[in-house]
Amino acid sequence: MDNDPKHTSKVVAKWLKDYKVKVLEWPSQSPDLNPIEDLWAELKKRVRSRRPTNLAQLHQLCQEEWAKFHPTYCGKLVDGYPKYLTQIKQFKRQCYQIQIECM
Repeated sequence: MDNDPKHTSKVVAKWLKDYKVKVLEWPSQSPDLNPIEDLWAELKKRVRSRRPTNLAQLHQLCQEEWAKFHPTYCGKLVDGYPKYLTQIKQFKRQCYQIQIECM
């Protein structure tokens, strides 16, 4: 679980337990390691730049901008993650070493 309140509510926790769903413990403030989040952020940026003025326009602009995403863009997001994970591991290792040195 990523400690997002909607994912840690009692109802959700009970449902996960009842259906025996295994969840990973996920520290709060951890980097988001899901490429779809990068895609949502890009969509948000593109739509915001077009300045929708009402809900209908927002819906229309979301659809238009979503349609502009080429599959290769999505592929690049996924393909970049091994490098990103390596960088995170190295950073985590450095932080751990700093903590040890400060003790």
